[in-house]
Amino acid sequence: MSATVIAVLLAGALAGGFINGLAGFGTALLALGFWLQVLPPTQAVAMVVMLSVVSGLQGVWIVRREIGANRVRLARFVLPALVGVPLGAMVLSIISAPVLKLVIAAMMILYGGFFILRRSLPHFSRPTPVADAAIGFTGGVLGGAAGLSGAIPTMWCAMRPWTKAETRAVLQPYNVIVLAVAVLSMAFYGHYDAQVLLLIVMVLPATLIGAQIGIAAYRRLEDSQFRRLLIGLMFASGLGLMLRELPALL
Repeated sequence: MSATVIAVLLAGALAGGFINGLAGFGTALLALGFWLQVLPPTQAVAMVVMLSVVSGLQGVWIVRREIGANRVRLARFVLPALVGVPLGAMVLSIISAPVLKLVIAAMMILYGGFFILRRSLPHFSRPTPVADAAIGFTGGVLGGAAGLSGAIPTMWCAMRPWTKAETRAVLQPYNVIVLAVAVLSMAFYGHYDAQVLLLIVMVLPATLIGAQIGIAAYRRLEDSQFRRLLIGLMFASGLGLMLRELPALL
């Protein structure tokens, strides 16, 4: 393995860890941009999912009090998601993964672009347990079908008048749990061979350092700034996903 390849892998790990530490999700948004240049897609995705879980655990720790205070709220998202993840695999027999990803990418771009241009952000202040469960389930289905578990929950949480810690106390453990299920599924199908595990060990320190830098930046954000960040990342994630998937269909 050349020094250039190692540098690209470490840069992707650092960038992916940083965005996860900052926003609580988005490792794939930055890491895959680097890793797909030097790795086969299956290896790159397997690494991203594993490192998303590892770096995400650091973010879970910093909002552990908010998680404990809002266990019922978190359960409304997570439990339906666990039902949705295996159903997502069934969706692939009806809709191709690239088409599904492009549909979600378009939603993310429209959502992010619309609210980026608005001065005031939308919010639903009343309790919405049924909607929360439906959003969690939908995220689980999309996670199982296309690896996009965080897209819909992030859009929804950005419209709630929660503090940044309360928002993160839903999104971070939600993504960690759903992606942990994905790791188990990938391990079952043999995606974590000796070479992938070696690469994960190699880039893990950079991921953890990046996450700590991101967490330090997160601590400096105000609640409104954090909501704006989530919306901006939705737009950037959707645009990046569309640019990555669209050429394959043309």
